[in-house]
Amino acid sequence: MSTTRNPHVTLHGFNNLTKTLSFNMYDICYTKTKNEREAYINYIDDVYNAERLTSILKKVSDLIGAHILNIANQDYVPQGASVTMLVSEGPVVEVPEDTYKESPGPLPNSVVCSLDKSHITVHTYPEYHPHEGISTFRADIDVSTCGEISPLKALNYLIHSFDADIMIIDYRVRGFTRDINGHKLFIDHDITSIQNFIPKDIQSKYDMIDVNVYQEHTFHTKCKLREFNIDHYLFGYSKEELTKKEIDEITAKINHEMDEIFYGKNMPRK
Repeated sequence: MSTTRNPHVTLHGFNNLTKTLSFNMYDICYTKTKNEREAYINYIDDVYNAERLTSILKKVSDLIGAHILNIANQDYVPQGASVTMLVSEGPVVEVPEDTYKESPGPLPNSVVCSLDKSHITVHTYPEYHPHEGISTFRADIDVSTCGEISPLKALNYLIHSFDADIMIIDYRVRGFTRDINGHKLFIDHDITSIQNFIPKDIQSKYDMIDVNVYQEHTFHTKCKLREFNIDHYLFGYSKEELTKKEIDEITAKINHEMDEIFYGKNMPRK
């Protein structure tokens, strides 16, 4: 028998609600030549290889208090990597008082709670435009848990693990659990927006849109970087080597790529 954080609700058996966080990020770069494009792809493959991604997922596992049962990882040819991690209930520790508070989760420094029958996965997708000079790196991470903790507590760490121009975040609670009277509980915590789990200093850097379906326990947030330094998007050289016209053209291409990803549709050039 277990209890939720609401002291008035006693559950019948294990809390088997399934809570799934999908964290989808994009990193954009301007690669003018074929050699620059190949160098960028090789750089991404090196920085976000299967070993590095496994390390990130291990820290996510620590944050949500899981035992790792199995790890399968793979670097792909010509590019990309995947990691799948099966986890089970970790050491039973006291659930923090802010478990159900809508606030950013911790960075990895301690085990915070427990879960069961869960998995964590990541897949990467480097790609490039055939002639616009834009290369885009995408990573998809899914954290699916059962039990009292919400995987949203891992969101803060995931945001800090990637340098994202665009973030698309989904959270859903599925299934139901029962109290001792057989009454179904379809969600065991309050949530109004994923944005409340993102630190204020991160929120200030992004334009954000919410699409929430409360009756379906489905929450969606999209984030697009507001301002950027073009030097961070040039691979192999700096803006001092460019004319003002070139800087304006590259900036427009980067903004256009961000807008299309953010709004999920092809858009005409301005």
